[in-house]
Amino acid sequence: MFTGEEILQLIQNMIWLLAGVGIFIVGMNFLGDALEKTAGSGMKKLLGKISNNRFSGVGIGAAVTAIIQSSSATSVMVIGLVNAGVMSLLQATPIIMGANIGTTITGILVALKNDYFNMAMYLLAFAGVMMGFFKSEKIKIAGLLCSGLGLIFVGLEVMSSEQAFGNSLVETLFTNIFKTIDFPLLLILVGVIFTALIQSSSAATGVVITMVGTGVLPLELALFIILGANIGTCVTALLASVGANANSKRIALIHFTFNVIGTVLFTVLIWILKEPAVNLLVSMFPGDDAMSLQMRVSAFHVIFNVSTTLLLLPFVKHLVQLSRLVIKDKKEETETRSLRFVDERLLAMPPVALMQVKKEMDYMLSLVEINTVRSFTAMETGSNEYGELISENEGIIDFTNSALTKFLIKLSAEVDTKDEKVIGAYFHVLNDLERIGDHAENFHEIGVEMASKGLQFSDVAKEEIAKMRERVMEMLAIAKDAFETLHKDGLPNLTALENEVDDMKKQLTANHFARLAEGACHVELSPYYSSTVAGLERVADHIVNVGYSILNPTGSQSEANN
Repeated sequence: MFTGEEILQLIQNMIWLLAGVGIFIVGMNFLGDALEKTAGSGMKKLLGKISNNRFSGVGIGAAVTAIIQSSSATSVMVIGLVNAGVMSLLQATPIIMGANIGTTITGILVALKNDYFNMAMYLLAFAGVMMGFFKSEKIKIAGLLCSGLGLIFVGLEVMSSEQAFGNSLVETLFTNIFKTIDFPLLLILVGVIFTALIQSSSAATGVVITMVGTGVLPLELALFIILGANIGTCVTALLASVGANANSKRIALIHFTFNVIGTVLFTVLIWILKEPAVNLLVSMFPGDDAMSLQMRVSAFHVIFNVSTTLLLLPFVKHLVQLSRLVIKDKKEETETRSLRFVDERLLAMPPVALMQVKKEMDYMLSLVEINTVRSFTAMETGSNEYGELISENEGIIDFTNSALTKFLIKLSAEVDTKDEKVIGAYFHVLNDLERIGDHAENFHEIGVEMASKGLQFSDVAKEEIAKMRERVMEMLAIAKDAFETLHKDGLPNLTALENEVDDMKKQLTANHFARLAEGACHVELSPYYSSTVAGLERVADHIVNVGYSILNPTGSQSEANN
């Protein structure tokens, strides 16, 4: 039993331990943010190379996790990409496997901290100078990176200090605790719960490695806690899948299943071959110094994740089939309107989120083009054949405009200055596309209403409007190509066509009033004709804005009319 004074001392030790964990996690977040900003374009390229090659998937998962220093964050991003339909379950599963390998980098850094602690302190000092006295964004990011790395090692130093682990009271306490739970399944449960609570397998692994280095936790017990930590890290992904579609829940289940299978296999092996397993790790890093003790745990973490990946990689299809068997598709999911390429979880990865927003807007632009063509057909024929389809597409266009606007507002808080300008341009484009969609719906209504009243434009008026529509469709094709491919070669022609449409509006309006004066046109046709010509001219303005958005990231070339 401990005395009152000893209990108070133990409480202080635990506070120091928790403080060390807190500093470590803050450092991990700083380092991950800095690396993500530095390698944002690189991660876009990596995720752009997603294919059905399982080995490349593992490599991508390992690389992205090594960059952002969090397998949980990678898993959440993958769930977002699956939910957005960017990748399939077969493509996502190897990436999740690779994420487990990428997270072992942190364990290696922790084990080597005795060699690099002093250098990290210097880097932390440099970080203060770079972040405090320089305005350059690149220098500030470098300062953030240095501060993250420094804080990681400061947190580890606090955890391994005398105030946390470096006294006989703490050693006695943990010795008694581990005597009580000296059973593999209980130790695994400890690892699961601890990792789930702090939401970071890297931090949990860091604590275990530190405890082994200070001598309060035997290696043979630490191995089982490390196994539990690998299951505990799945909790974040499982929580992220709540409210997502069936495929997102399946990838979270696959992540959990992968780690459980690996843990079961290694638990049986270590349980049966405990002494040979420990001896193997000792032979890899002989010596009784702290770094050798810590490297044994780190090496086991690497061996576990690499071996489990190699073992289960051939069974990716079987894991996917199992997930489909457990989690069934729901009919109502297909009836719920949602964005096709964008998911809230992608906010954790701004470069990828912006890339997906572009895909969503490309899709929105294609719907606008389809509705415009169909509405022109209705104007020519008076048929309501496409009425329901136009209405359905217009609903999708309006929903996409609203949902993307809300998403971009959130995303704008996560991006750098350059991407802020892109987001600003996207706000304008969304408004322009939505307005073109509204005009298309108006054109359809004009055609159908005129047909219901038995009204028709004169042959001359029909020919004039047809020519104006042709110019508008030419403009739409040029703007669509420019926005989707980011090629600016067609923009001069776009401007020329807009000027032609402006001139046509003036000429057609004058011609119309001349026909009215001559009695060659019925007065009841005047509102329809004027609305059609004015609408086509306004559509042309919006189209120009869409095309020129690729050059002017702060707004449109000209102010759009309503």
